[in-house]
Amino acid sequence: MIGTETSTRANRTVGISEMIVERDTDNVIVTYSLGSCLGVAVFDPVARVGGMIHCMLPLSKIDPAKAQAMPAMFVDTGIPTLLQACFDLGADSKRLRLSVAGAGSPLDDNHVFNIGDRNLAVLRKILWKNSLLIAAEDTGGSEPRTLYLEMKTGEVYLKARGDRRAL
Repeated sequence: MIGTETSTRANRTVGISEMIVERDTDNVIVTYSLGSCLGVAVFDPVARVGGMIHCMLPLSKIDPAKAQAMPAMFVDTGIPTLLQACFDLGADSKRLRLSVAGAGSPLDDNHVFNIGDRNLAVLRKILWKNSLLIAAEDTGGSEPRTLYLEMKTGEVYLKARGDRRAL
């Protein structure tokens, strides 16, 4: 899902395996319950382009057909799709601020699957290859997080267990 609205302020929800990218809106983009999933918010303050993605799994090779139909499901296909959508709306890679949340292990106390760790590793590799850095991060652990991007200001924050904190 990609939006380019210019109407009044609204909450825009990014579901699991979805993304939203907008330019010049007053909306708040939000994604809920990031556990092992990876939430990434990007914002270019000059172009006023921002977006968010909620990726479930690290690598698309486990289901290429699903990756083609739903690229945001996988980190390796979703992150390039998110970045390209931002660039298509005028964002510049030199001005992009990337904030990351999730990548935990809420149901994997024995660290058998390490989905969160693998999601984060794939993200870091993609960003490194594209000379992009993470500006803010709240990852790991077992608490679910809700990630917010204020499109008017570019402020990114999260809520976890009722507490709001800047990211």
